Amino acid sequence: MNPSDEYRSIAAPAEGLYKESGSRFIALAYPVESEQSVKDIVSGLRKEYHDARHHCYAYRLGYDGAVFRSSDDGEPSGTAGRPILGQIDSAGLSDILVVVVRYFGGVKLGVPGLIRAYKSATADALANATVVEKTAGTLYRISFDYLSMNAVQKVLKDMGLPQNSQDFSQRCSLVTRVRLSEDGLFRERLAGIAEIETI
Repeated sequence: MNPSDEYRSIAAPAEGLYKESGSRFIALAYPVESEQSVKDIVSGLRKEYHDARHHCYAYRLGYDGAVFRSSDDGEPSGTAGRPILGQIDSAGLSDILVVVVRYFGGVKLGVPGLIRAYKSATADALANATVVEKTAGTLYRISFDYLSMNAVQKVLKDMGLPQNSQDFSQRCSLVTRVRLSEDGLFRERLAGIAEIETI
C-alpha cells in the first residue's frame, strides 16, 4: 500500500441545512473529478434554485488537492467560499464540490454570522455524506496485436488491473486504470509489448 496515492472523497451527493434569522442555507455536496463537472453542477443549481439570492461554492480536486477554488457569489468577500473550503479541508476531502444556496430572510447576518452560517451548512452536508477512500490513478488505452495478447493479459492479471472497452477487431485495444504508485511498473512491463496512451 502506498499512502501517497490514496485520498478521501464522498461516495454520493449529500445535503445539509442551516437556518438563521429567516435565512436558509442549503448545502449540496457532490463528488466531482473535473472543473467541467463543477461548472455543469453549479449552472444546473443556479437554474434549479433560480429564486435564491446566492449560490456560493468551493471545490477541491485531485489526489493531492492541488486544484481548488471558492466563490462568494456576491456575499461579502471571504464570508462564504472560504468557510466552505475550510470545512472541506478540515474533513480532509478532495474531488468534492460543495454549493451553498442561500435564501435571504430579510435580516442581515453580518460577517461573523455569514461565516458561521456557511460553515455550519457545509459541516452538516459533510456529516451526512459517506466518505470513501479513493486511489489516484491514470486511465490508459493499451493497443497491441494478437500475438501480444497473452503477454498483455498476463501483465494485467499479475497487477490486478481492470479491463474495460475491449476491442479485438483489426488491432486489439482495451482501457485500464493504473494506480499512481504502480505507474512506473506498468509502463516498464508493457514496454515493447504494447503501445499505451493516457486518456
